[in-house]
Amino acid sequence: MKNVKFGTTGIDVPSVILGCMRINNAENPVKVIETAVENGITFFDHADIYGKGECESIFADALTKTNLKREDLFVQSKCGIVPGVMFDFSKEHIIASVEGSLKRLKTDYLDALLLHRPDTLVEPEEVAEAFEHLAKSGKVKHFGVSNQKPGQIELLKKYVEQPLVANQLQFGIKHTEMIDQGIHVNMSDAGSIDHDGEILEYSRLNDMTIQAWSPYQYGFFEGVFINNDKFPELNAVLSELAEKYNTTPTGISSAWILRHPANMQVIAGTMNLQRIEEIAKASEVTMTREDWYRVYMAAGNILP
Repeated sequence: MKNVKFGTTGIDVPSVILGCMRINNAENPVKVIETAVENGITFFDHADIYGKGECESIFADALTKTNLKREDLFVQSKCGIVPGVMFDFSKEHIIASVEGSLKRLKTDYLDALLLHRPDTLVEPEEVAEAFEHLAKSGKVKHFGVSNQKPGQIELLKKYVEQPLVANQLQFGIKHTEMIDQGIHVNMSDAGSIDHDGEILEYSRLNDMTIQAWSPYQYGFFEGVFINNDKFPELNAVLSELAEKYNTTPTGISSAWILRHPANMQVIAGTMNLQRIEEIAKASEVTMTREDWYRVYMAAGNILP
């Protein structure tokens, strides 16, 4: 398993994260956790809203049926979304959400807490108070954000004393916007539009770890692009490179993300044991620059 530095912490963490959003649909959650760890994936991502909290409870119950120790795992959760109602970064909500996650996860602490989606009504002073309380009480070790751009992060950093070490962003072969705008500099086409405030460069300059979510999806949750008849050219290249690098199209899709030098992690949301193994092994694949760009262009992108 390839490791990366977790933000500015100096801690080595696996480059592949197991996302637990679907663990409530897993046939055997115990085997899912064991298979992940056996393949070097000791980093698990949660959110208080996944399965309305059920996913954290299922994970905790499954973990008790293994021989794994909590201290050997990196457990991360997210808070801030009240589904269908609002985003809430108030001090009260953040602390209550963490307390709920700790109870469901049956643990005394989170290795990391991320703020889930930006709250336009955020009062960063309240976030700072919540983080300070959680850090001093030992309930959260590290902090970060999800789906935020540089200006929003800088606003938080003005008040929050703890380093913001990670940012979850949608990124993959069919979600390349934060790369496109850098390639299409000084152009007037669609690829030149900066949707995210140069978040890729900002993350690299500030040593923030990008965690790529839904890395195998296309569109707005329209489905998976791998082995999809809508993308024949892309899948032909993925299959060819999978054979070259002794992996699978899923593995190549993962290795493509990890080839970028921006210190990224891939969030694998699968509960399929074989795919967990494929993605874990693919972390050790290092694609050539030429092959990386072949995939990029086969996905429908152009080089100006």
